[in-house]
Amino acid sequence: MPLLAAAALASASPLPGTGTRGNRTIVTEFARLFYHDKNPKLAFERFVAPDYIQHNPGIADGRDAAIAALAPMFASPGRRFTVERILVDGDLAAIYIRVRSPDAPRGAAVADFYRLAHGRFVEHRDVLQSVPARAANSHPMF
Repeated sequence: MPLLAAAALASASPLPGTGTRGNRTIVTEFARLFYHDKNPKLAFERFVAPDYIQHNPGIADGRDAAIAALAPMFASPGRRFTVERILVDGDLAAIYIRVRSPDAPRGAAVADFYRLAHGRFVEHRDVLQSVPARAANSHPMF
């Protein structure tokens, strides 16, 4: 009987890459590699499906196309990325990032939206907004 109880308990726990808890671990590690370590190649090879669906109109579908498009952006030594928020709910995730660079000192807000399946990112959408010189309210963007 104890063996059956342990098996039932193990099957009820989320496996890495499944459910909110497992996906949160994946998204957090991906964000560390991608934004903090500035290593899009490793982040994408480790966590993104080869047939990745891309909704950003400036980047083709596929993991390799994303790496090719993003690697030059991360090569800029003055560009800094700060992950402000990570949200995960089941197979959906969002990463809210502050981006700063010498050519845009006020920076921009980027919201990346992902869908995961079987422990990998399979679909991506994003929204970008420049930080304005003046805001109509006193609430910070970050």
